[in-house]
Amino acid sequence: MTLNATINDVTQRIIERSKPARDAYLMRMRKAAEEGPRRAHLSCGNQAHAYAAMGAEKAPLVAENAPNIGIVTAYNDMLSAHQPFQRFPDMIKQTALANGGTAQVAGGVPAMCDGVTQGQVGMELSLFSRDVIALSAGVALSHNVFDSSVYLGVCDKIVPGLIIAAATFGYIPALFLPAGPMPSGLPNDEKAKVRQQHATGEVGRDKLMEAEMASYHGPGTCTFYGTANSNQMLMEFMGLHLPGASFVNPDTDLRDALTHAGAKRALEITNLGNDYRPVCDILDERTFVNGLVGLMATGGSTNLVIHILAMARAAGVILDLQDLSDISDATPLMARVYPNGLADVNHFHAAGGLGYVIGDLLDEGLLHPDTVTVMGNGLQDYSKAPVLKDGAVTWADEPRVSQNDRILRPASDPFAPQGGLKKLEGNMGRGMIKISAVKPEHHVIEAPARVFHDQLEVKAAFQAGELTQDTVIVVRFQGPKANGMPELHALNPLMAVMQDRGLKVALVTDGRMSGASGKVPAALHLCPEALDGGLIAKIQDGDMIRLDAQAGTLAVLTEGVENRAPATPNLDDNGHGVGRELFAMFRQTVGGCDTGAAVVV
Repeated sequence: MTLNATINDVTQRIIERSKPARDAYLMRMRKAAEEGPRRAHLSCGNQAHAYAAMGAEKAPLVAENAPNIGIVTAYNDMLSAHQPFQRFPDMIKQTALANGGTAQVAGGVPAMCDGVTQGQVGMELSLFSRDVIALSAGVALSHNVFDSSVYLGVCDKIVPGLIIAAATFGYIPALFLPAGPMPSGLPNDEKAKVRQQHATGEVGRDKLMEAEMASYHGPGTCTFYGTANSNQMLMEFMGLHLPGASFVNPDTDLRDALTHAGAKRALEITNLGNDYRPVCDILDERTFVNGLVGLMATGGSTNLVIHILAMARAAGVILDLQDLSDISDATPLMARVYPNGLADVNHFHAAGGLGYVIGDLLDEGLLHPDTVTVMGNGLQDYSKAPVLKDGAVTWADEPRVSQNDRILRPASDPFAPQGGLKKLEGNMGRGMIKISAVKPEHHVIEAPARVFHDQLEVKAAFQAGELTQDTVIVVRFQGPKANGMPELHALNPLMAVMQDRGLKVALVTDGRMSGASGKVPAALHLCPEALDGGLIAKIQDGDMIRLDAQAGTLAVLTEGVENRAPATPNLDDNGHGVGRELFAMFRQTVGGCDTGAAVVV
């Protein structure tokens, strides 16, 4: 199939735009690779420290004839998504030994849960944790004793931070091993209904707690299609997972077999063998375009818009919001997974999952088929499904038929002709909106503004009965420079109540919403942010705002707004408490959302 013209054109302009940065990056990676196995450059004393605890495995390390895997893990047992990783290092080590190699835990990285910090002060550290993860992984790999790397991470900022680190050490092969989603619990739509009932006072906290615990109930990733599961999709489309690995449940025979297979593959692709696959060759312009196509086709998280810009920069690839918007326009929406539908990721996987989506998009010419992956050369491998045979993984072709067309449809008969995300631009700046969960009748909202400086003010106004008319809720000073750009996901239930009451309602913010951005239109990541000269700092209550997701525009219609003095926020409380003191330098040096809101790239 000939590559789609728009996908080709966008790729070519990314290649042209990125050439200086990409050429310089690859030159650094080639030079590092030419130096050979990293251990060879360590002194005897250096090596003795590195191998002191390795017991009988010291000999092959000293001889430098066996590949050594560096494991970077985000394991902790508070996060359900990361708790299964407790067992992974031992499995990787066993497989390495059985196949003539060794493996060491190079280091751990922090992994915070946005579900725990949602609406709390700790959420102000969430976005910056991505850069801390990249830095932590960099420290882990700085010992320079690894021929390959395996990354254990799943959730929101963890995978993007690990990708930034992997790209920085791009001369080393990298393979990502996921843990998988928890089994299905209380359906997500039922949980959302209870949340709305609690917001209106119809049910008490006891019923809310009961619903939440029935939904988030065991080890594994949350089952809605938020940022964590969007991350897993992205790793598969970008060829950094083993095919079909994303949505296999934890602690199952197939999951364990995939972990062993991943460790074996990590040994095979080092520069000590005949199939050297440094991650710098995988993370090229075509791979990032494929990731974006996957994001649009599945209606993935708005958070990935920020993250993929930062991840790409780490590999010398310069993306622009227009690239994302154009790819979205060319990509049909093939999946309906909550919050874009009633199904969860387990249902999506059973219906055909990522293998079906990738295979169909390849058939339609919407993906680059010839990218380098950890498995081989070409994305076709990722249209196959992993199956257990005699206790080991093999991959089989599956019928190219959706098992449930209410969840998954072919690109030729999609849920929508365009993808789930869209760029917004106008006199208020640039931002993004997730439209895959928003009904068409809510794509255009024109209403007076009601301005707030944090989400607690919005909740107080709602509870006081003040939000009873058509409203564009403006929540400003929520950008990375102001307070670290916390998610405003807690606003979803009350805005949904307003919409259900027949009101026209939308959110406009320089902050983030969540991978669970819902049925209310939300203009997110507005850039420049209020603290950085954005027009949003001059909006006042009553100003008319028009959000048009169809045209991709966001504008304040009231005349004279530009001539006003900007509001002055009181950010005294943003600099201390729950660790915020430690991140003052991050707030001062962070880049804008349109370049990834990053500190380290």
